[in-house]
Amino acid sequence: MDQICEKIQMLRNQQNLTLKELSVKTGLSVSFLSQVERGTSSLAITSLKKIADAFNVPITTFFESYQNHTFVVKAQEQQPFKIEGCRSEYVRLAGDFTEKKLEPMLVILPPGKQYDTVFNHPGEEFNYVLEGAVIFNIDGKEYLIQKGDSIHYPSSLPHFWVNPLEHNSKIISVLTPLIF
Repeated sequence: MDQICEKIQMLRNQQNLTLKELSVKTGLSVSFLSQVERGTSSLAITSLKKIADAFNVPITTFFESYQNHTFVVKAQEQQPFKIEGCRSEYVRLAGDFTEKKLEPMLVILPPGKQYDTVFNHPGEEFNYVLEGAVIFNIDGKEYLIQKGDSIHYPSSLPHFWVNPLEHNSKIISVLTPLIF
């Protein structure tokens, strides 16, 4: 989290923005942004996305990333990461190059994990269940997707997922546009 806080403050200073100006651009309160920069408040992925958009940078700017110039990501080079306030673990599966439009990831969902926030954003999502089962709630309708099943939907619809099992579930998730 310290790395993210430092990058937010650095970008704000580089762009000569006050906390108030950043607040206007993000819709987040000045006090919350101040707490985030000091590392005294946790940061949801939706808030981080608003901050990234305000700075006009990809959200991956806030995470250490492996720069792949050969387009191949070897298993030993994959770096798992977590998002503050979220128990799921993510592993980026794509290289990094200009004009990239897809964001493929391995997502490990702990048992009973339900997002507190219902997401919706431009683009689309494809998810393939590698292990376990996941309940996808899309626009208020639930879909039980089990090992070997997949689901593909416009991510502009309100959506979230739940692992109904007592052990981890794993999915391959491919998103557009780049969010992480």
